[in-house]
Amino acid sequence: MGTVVALSGQVGGAKLADGLRRLRGKDLAVIVNTGDDHEVFGLAFSPDIDTMLYTLAGIASPAAGWEPAGETYVLHDMLHRLGSEHRVRVGDRSFALPLLRTEALRQEYPLSQVTLRFCKTLGIDARVLPMSNDPVRTVVVTEYGHVSYHEYLTELECGPVVKSFLYAGADVARIPDEVLEALYAPDLEAIVLCPANPYHTIQPILAVHGMRELLLERGVPVIAVSPIVGDRALRGAAGKMMQELGHEVSARRAALEYYRLIDGFVIDSLDEAAADGIRSCGIEVAVAPTIMHSEEDGVALAQVVLDLARQLRARKEAERSV
Repeated sequence: MGTVVALSGQVGGAKLADGLRRLRGKDLAVIVNTGDDHEVFGLAFSPDIDTMLYTLAGIASPAAGWEPAGETYVLHDMLHRLGSEHRVRVGDRSFALPLLRTEALRQEYPLSQVTLRFCKTLGIDARVLPMSNDPVRTVVVTEYGHVSYHEYLTELECGPVVKSFLYAGADVARIPDEVLEALYAPDLEAIVLCPANPYHTIQPILAVHGMRELLLERGVPVIAVSPIVGDRALRGAAGKMMQELGHEVSARRAALEYYRLIDGFVIDSLDEAAADGIRSCGIEVAVAPTIMHSEEDGVALAQVVLDLARQLRARKEAERSV
């Protein structure tokens, strides 16, 4: 068994990352989207990193994986009583990571080191890493103009029609040394694109300067898991965005978002009829239950991903030996 690197974000991505962690432990590195990062009351919030940390530490709320279990909202209620107009309901426990992160960043520690420190204190054996220590911000180009993804989600409630996406700062952002170390591991086994919104979760990671080229250069199987099941997104606005960008909402379209990057694609059993169409694009397909209701579901899906990677790796080795 070798090292696995996952690109991830959101609740579904964190669930698969947790399944991979249970199979690989310290040999897993998760590169997490930071394009949605923002400030609230001067504090540095990293929603996808925090969701990943809560999930891998086993303390995420079962109903809302972006916050710790047992969350309370006393501070939020008091802030509004005092006249705060901040609309997002941030829980009391959810302020802890941003508070410590902001303090560390002000002391000029890079985000990658800060996040690894959280992994250690939370008892997470895998490595959780930001896609860059430099600021990258996802910009949603809507029918009404350009807005940050955070504003699109919280203020506009995903309402406006989406025209395109920009990833501000990605062209000059540097890949962190810790990410390079993981990707250049001599025993690198597979690269996994977890099930998450392609446009504001996975594509920002791929947009970091040199990232896509590096993933291709490593020559190991790149496997993605579809965030679309039965022609709809399980969570969030991926289906809405896909449709507004002029695409069909389907597992096949989700695979094409990573065309020329991925070698394999895992689709849900409900979408088995789409398998041949995806294979016709030169992408191998595995069909399995992809909805993760439990930790066991996450482990089972992670095993399907690693089995597909192993099959593709054996095929590549056989082709090279001919």
